[in-house]
Amino acid sequence: MTRPRVRVALVPPAPGSLPPSACAVAVDVLRATTTLAYARAHGVARIVPFATPAGAIAHRDAHPGTLACGERDGRIVPGFDLGNSPAEYGPERVRGASLAFASTNGSRALLAASRCRRRLLGAFVNLRATADALANEDEVWVVCAGKLGRFALEDTACAGTLAAALESRGARLEGAGARFARTLACRDAVEVRGVVEGADHGRWLRALGPGFAADVEVCARLDALAEAAEA
Repeated sequence: MTRPRVRVALVPPAPGSLPPSACAVAVDVLRATTTLAYARAHGVARIVPFATPAGAIAHRDAHPGTLACGERDGRIVPGFDLGNSPAEYGPERVRGASLAFASTNGSRALLAASRCRRRLLGAFVNLRATADALANEDEVWVVCAGKLGRFALEDTACAGTLAAALESRGARLEGAGARFARTLACRDAVEVRGVVEGADHGRWLRALGPGFAADVEVCARLDALAEAAEA
């Protein structure tokens, strides 16, 4: 069995800067990669990340069968088809569609991995499946979306939980980012919920209203999805 080398970026590096040979895991627990993991589970055919809403809308308009989706400041962008809530991405809405996705933070993590040969969507909801999907990889980069270029507790804890799972299977954690994230690894579903709901971004979303609070609850579910999700 391959013994992966695992690194963690606590905030996204420049777009396309990760090694093309690597498998990258983008992590934006609240809410992009959680939402997109559900979208994939419900039959989305393709995800194309964009840095700006204008780019997503232009791509949608030029490609039939594409939905423009994402958010700015937590809320759906005017002119978009969908926002950034897992509840919006049911199979009846997204099966077979392509997504032009532009979010405040998650898109940055996805774009950082744009040149990597393989890209996965990492979140607490599919953590075990993501770890399983990395079993035969040589080089893994876990990219935390953070918040506006700053550290985000929930993303780093998710990266650390994934790193711990891989380490238990023989992976080598390399670099300060991976070692720090590992110290924040959650041991069980109760700790996951505490981190997600107690994080600054989780508390901010819950203050926006019941729908956002429901999203936080979904994002705090450990291993709710049985399969890994390609980005």
